Amino acid sequence: MLSISHEVFYAVASHLSFSKAAEILCISQPAVSKQIKKLEGEMEVPLFQRKGNAVFLTPQGEKMLLYLREAKHVQKRMESDMDIIKSQLTAKGELRIGASTTLSLYVLPKVLSSFRNKWPLVKITLVNRNTENILKALTNEEIDLAVVEDKHEASGLHYDFFMADKIIPICSTHSPYAGREISIKELREIPLALREVGSGTLSALARKMAQSNIKMSDLNITVRLGGTEVLKNFLIEDTAVGFLSPLAVKREVALGLLTQVNISDLAIERSFNFVTRTGETMPDVVKALIKEAKLIYNQKL
Repeated sequence: MLSISHEVFYAVASHLSFSKAAEILCISQPAVSKQIKKLEGEMEVPLFQRKGNAVFLTPQGEKMLLYLREAKHVQKRMESDMDIIKSQLTAKGELRIGASTTLSLYVLPKVLSSFRNKWPLVKITLVNRNTENILKALTNEEIDLAVVEDKHEASGLHYDFFMADKIIPICSTHSPYAGREISIKELREIPLALREVGSGTLSALARKMAQSNIKMSDLNITVRLGGTEVLKNFLIEDTAVGFLSPLAVKREVALGLLTQVNISDLAIERSFNFVTRTGETMPDVVKALIKEAKLIYNQKL
């Protein structure tokens, strides 16, 4: 277990603020300063330096923070895994998941409900952002597991295939494009409503357009909307064409609010993947969640 001095140092170093560390740890600022001086005395090196009102880590402080991050990971895994070993039903681990929009809304709720029934005391947090921001959160150690579309070029990340998905063109049933046969080249003229930059759905579409020698800038993008639900609701009311996963529009298609647009030679396939940080031992609670998800969706373990 980390000492009080190490915990105080970690809080100050993470936020580069003595006052913020005091607030987080619920102790006075003089108490924070006292613990830092104690640790610097034990290590016989300065850990922080001040420039005006700003606080910076010394090279020794940077190294200390690096080691403490590793130590906290080990401590967290130990506490979680020990609880899990005792019993699934009494395990009190924590699981922080980050998932892109389609997965958060239409895939993971079923998984998390089943998982919670088996691990009722594990605290679950699900962060819903677009793919780009979820991967940033994983890299910054804000979450333990990411679930996103496709593989992205980034060092330090390990991908594990979850399930296949696709992206389809969709429009309102009252749109003039409903029921029509459209060629890929005609997409340059059709008004499109697309997801925001950074979304996995948009990335999948961009890759397909590139394969057809069509630049995204060549398309008639009339509106960009930040999220699947808002895009769906917009398409229901508008005549534009959008691109979404069948998982996202299953209910609206069944109700006759949206319909798939027929575009010849257009097949946009993608994969959903679990992503963890390379080189870290995966906690048992994360392994259990991945196993549960693959069982529910009949994927190979």
